[in-house]
Amino acid sequence: AGMAVQVMVLPSPRCLFDDPTQIRVVGLQPQQAVTLRASLVDESGELFQAHALYRAGSSGELDLSCSPALGGSYLGVEPMGLLWSLQSKTPYKRLAKRNVLTPFCVDLEVYEGHGDISRLLGKCTNERWFLGEGVKRISVREGRLKATLFLPPGPGPFPGLIDLYGSGGGLVEYRASLLASRGFVTLALAYMAFEDIPTTPEVLELGYFEEAVNFLRKQQQVKDTGIGVLGLSKGADLALSMATFLPGIKAAVSISGSGFNSFIPLKGNGFTIPSHPYNLGRMKISESGLVDFSDVLDDHRDPATWDCRIPVERSLAKFLFLSGLDDTNWKSDLYCRDAVQRLQQYGREVEFYSYSGAGHLLEPPYLPLCQASIHRVLGMFVCWGGQWREHAKAQEDAWCRLQAFFWQHL
Repeated sequence: AGMAVQVMVLPSPRCLFDDPTQIRVVGLQPQQAVTLRASLVDESGELFQAHALYRAGSSGELDLSCSPALGGSYLGVEPMGLLWSLQSKTPYKRLAKRNVLTPFCVDLEVYEGHGDISRLLGKCTNERWFLGEGVKRISVREGRLKATLFLPPGPGPFPGLIDLYGSGGGLVEYRASLLASRGFVTLALAYMAFEDIPTTPEVLELGYFEEAVNFLRKQQQVKDTGIGVLGLSKGADLALSMATFLPGIKAAVSISGSGFNSFIPLKGNGFTIPSHPYNLGRMKISESGLVDFSDVLDDHRDPATWDCRIPVERSLAKFLFLSGLDDTNWKSDLYCRDAVQRLQQYGREVEFYSYSGAGHLLEPPYLPLCQASIHRVLGMFVCWGGQWREHAKAQEDAWCRLQAFFWQHL
């Protein structure tokens, strides 16, 4: 009968979500045609699946780091393809982790043949965690702060980061928990649509973000060389504002952001930066009800909009801008270039990476592309853009770059 078919996830079936893993199948017949399927059920019960067709080698083995997929959710040699190509059965669902204390469990199954997948040959489960061994998660409700602090194991000192998500609001922890698992003290900070913070605040106060910086700086395990801040979308322009107006911010990362203050006025000490003018009459709605916001903002090159600009050139922080050329939510590449040019004109240090085929939601690696989903605050289905393979590659690269950037400057 030969040996039983075994599916293996190496080096271990238990890992962090952003760990690359090697998937191997042994015990097949030489040249046997098989279908591999990955399944993941998220916390709301939504099923995400991917599959790929393979042919075993002459020794009856299959190694996804060198065997090409012949069809299915992706083609060619893609060691992590079964993860990044996961797609929900219901359209427009975004795979996001709400509770970082539990893993996502990915079931990996091998079926006989390339057609009807009825005969299961072998399977295993890959547990992918968002919290490394010994990382502490501490809920923070101090002063006005609504946040979660993640502390890596050990006395440190570690570089400190503040992590901001976008205008969908809430308290998003999975990126911060992964960064803490990589050796940063991170503070995931809510600033809208959470507990008693309004869904759409009339104004955001810089003082709130300053409280967060002060809170993080006084943590014993945080290095006293300065704080880093990263943000996605609306969170990205807030990160730039923090780096510009608040002392103690040494490094800022903008993901799919802009160099102007978007959507909500920002009130500082004796000044207010208005929100960049926009007109929702310019949004486009497709037949399937998807909303394209990319044209709603007034032209950022028009001097009438310049009082909304964040004067990043005044900042002494180091900057890293990341954006996707296939962002269909807004023109993040164009808006980033504008901010980068201003910084360069003033001789400031800035890095900029723009990824072809990447969409708006540049997330930690192996989270699958979400091309459109419901915006929790607007209540509409919004297009985010992105091409599957290119977006996956961009996420891997961006994740390495932002960590290297923070290690270098903090």
